[in-house]
Amino acid sequence: MSFSQALSGLNAAKSNLGVLGNNIANSQTVGFKGASSQFADVFANSQVGLGTRVSAVLQDFSEGNIEATNRNLDLAISGQGFYRFEQAGEIVYSRNGQLTLTPDGFLQNAQGARIMGYGLNAQGQVQAGGQPQVLTVPADEMPASATTNVATTFNLDSRKAEGEGLSVSEVTNIATDNPQDINYHYSNNFTVYDSLGNPRNVTVYYEKTASNTWDAKVVMDGSYDANNDFQVEFDNSGTLAAPVAGAMPELTFDDTTLGDDPEDLTFTLNVAGSTQFGNTSTTSALTQNGYTSGALVGITIQDDGTIMRNYANEQSRPAGQIALANFRNPEGLNAAGDNVWTATNASGQELLGAPGTGVLGSVVSGAIETSNVDMAKQLVDMIVSQRAYQANSQTIKTQDELLQTAINLR
Repeated sequence: MSFSQALSGLNAAKSNLGVLGNNIANSQTVGFKGASSQFADVFANSQVGLGTRVSAVLQDFSEGNIEATNRNLDLAISGQGFYRFEQAGEIVYSRNGQLTLTPDGFLQNAQGARIMGYGLNAQGQVQAGGQPQVLTVPADEMPASATTNVATTFNLDSRKAEGEGLSVSEVTNIATDNPQDINYHYSNNFTVYDSLGNPRNVTVYYEKTASNTWDAKVVMDGSYDANNDFQVEFDNSGTLAAPVAGAMPELTFDDTTLGDDPEDLTFTLNVAGSTQFGNTSTTSALTQNGYTSGALVGITIQDDGTIMRNYANEQSRPAGQIALANFRNPEGLNAAGDNVWTATNASGQELLGAPGTGVLGSVVSGAIETSNVDMAKQLVDMIVSQRAYQANSQTIKTQDELLQTAINLR
């Protein structure tokens, strides 16, 4: 019986050394999770057992260190969760987020597994919570978008007097096709875009014509249309009183100004928040929502897993959102090689969600999660396992000596 006990101890120590050796071999593998052996005694309805066996090899899913790589397609998970990949038609899970962008727009790892997540709805917004799909990043150029809204905030100097201190600008009156002088106390300008993405320079000239009242004339690319004139009125406290259309005059420009190629351009000019105080006239804020077309120049990935397409026209649009999966019992996952796991009955069903929601961690771009193998502990455990192997071999040697003594009795 002692031989079988010792042999079981040798086999158990050998298996444990294999687990330790695998941990050490993968100490530099990104996203690797170390494992440990669990032992159980072998009982045979007697007071003396039959030795030991390895009852289970458990994986340690504690988080590894996060190290910066400054490569935007290197992704780490800070917290719980796994990336969901499709590999050869099978769903697999991994903590290794080292991705590359293929020529056809897929984000995949070195083994060709493609990352999955939430796609876009008809409005181009991320449809979180839907069925995960393989994510793609289209290389299409972003089309131009005509300006529909301009918002500006300014102060007009209340010290200005009607008809005094005026500046003059010469423009072309589109109604007469003749030059015309515009008198003004203050002007500001901005760029808008027509339906073809052509930039158009707009200047608004403000002239104080009565107490707390300013006339505004709008000029585009040097052409003036009196139909776009509006007034801005202030109360005695210097705040807006009765601007046209509630501080939102609507301006329209047709082919007379734009030419025949683009569509007519109509946009709202929102001057809400503007003031008339006794300070120098100045513009404090100016925004508009149009842009020209732009080619895709790169992608970035945000903390919530949203993949943003960045264009040459300084616009960004989402391409989808990486989904994370979690499990009730991660130790029940089946290690499938290539640093991925598959779900089993023991692990339970996947629990999907967006990064940063619930118990799921956030995505860290430009970083990787290192192996969670503690090299010092592995080396100490290896020494202990080696001593156990030597001790079990001594049991065999001692048993052999006892048998030899028994044989020599005759």
